Amino acid sequence: MNAQSRRRTFLKALAGASIASIPSTGEASHLAPKSKRLKTSLNAYSFNAPLMNKTMSLDELIDFCAGIGFDGLDITGYYFDGYPTVPSNETIYHVKRQAFRKGLEISGTGVRNDFTIADKDKRKKEVQLVKNWVEVAAKLGAPVLRIFAGTQKNEGIPREQITDWMLKDIEACVEYGKQNGVIIGLQNHFDFVQTADQVIPFFETIKSEWFGLILDTGSYRIGDPYKEIERTIKYAVNWQLKEKIFVEGKEIDTDLERVINLIKPSDYQGYVPIETLGAGDPKVKVEALLAKVKKYL
Repeated sequence: MNAQSRRRTFLKALAGASIASIPSTGEASHLAPKSKRLKTSLNAYSFNAPLMNKTMSLDELIDFCAGIGFDGLDITGYYFDGYPTVPSNETIYHVKRQAFRKGLEISGTGVRNDFTIADKDKRKKEVQLVKNWVEVAAKLGAPVLRIFAGTQKNEGIPREQITDWMLKDIEACVEYGKQNGVIIGLQNHFDFVQTADQVIPFFETIKSEWFGLILDTGSYRIGDPYKEIERTIKYAVNWQLKEKIFVEGKEIDTDLERVINLIKPSDYQGYVPIETLGAGDPKVKVEALLAKVKKYL
């Protein structure tokens, strides 16, 4: 897709995003698969502090997840020593084997990229970072690689221009993911992409089975987060179901039952990774959140 066609498609999708009619939960229920398969997973960021300060190893995290009954584990790339350098095959296959021996699947992994950088040469390095970790994901057996839009402010550069180069970069990553059997998941992360109206055009422009949304429930902070979630579930290929959500600018406990009751009638099947943030013992917090999620699943 050339730049002109890409921009025309994106702007058309952007215009349609805000007026698209979304069926209510009840109306959509007839679309639900007869046998819904939703499985639990942990996003390793819940243990960010102990993983980064080396008081917890990936092996110990795997043991913990298996011990309390998770189905899977999402291990972000920067929890491998040396990130962003790609780990050795020995390291990758050790983690893969340990997870398998404990009955866990690797539900995803991710990188810390930025496609809003104005410098074209620097963006090429960001694309290469994603491609490098696509290969790691394939070796791990992770079906999805999580990426971000980016955080640069770029004052003076029109959003449309940033979007143009971002779409081109994402397309390159999606194509490489397809070649390696790895889905590229763009996370709404309250950065360049903050609302459903900003999310939807990306997926209506890049229409590929190898591209989807990492639906971050805690990063819809404008408008009604539950409506934003409902509007974008159709694009989800993985999740970050967080213990907190933002309503009218206030951080409150997520209504887990409500979120899961939005997921159930949708077409989504697969893993629903959870993530806890903030103060407190992550082991205690994760186990408590897992119990609540299992109750509604």
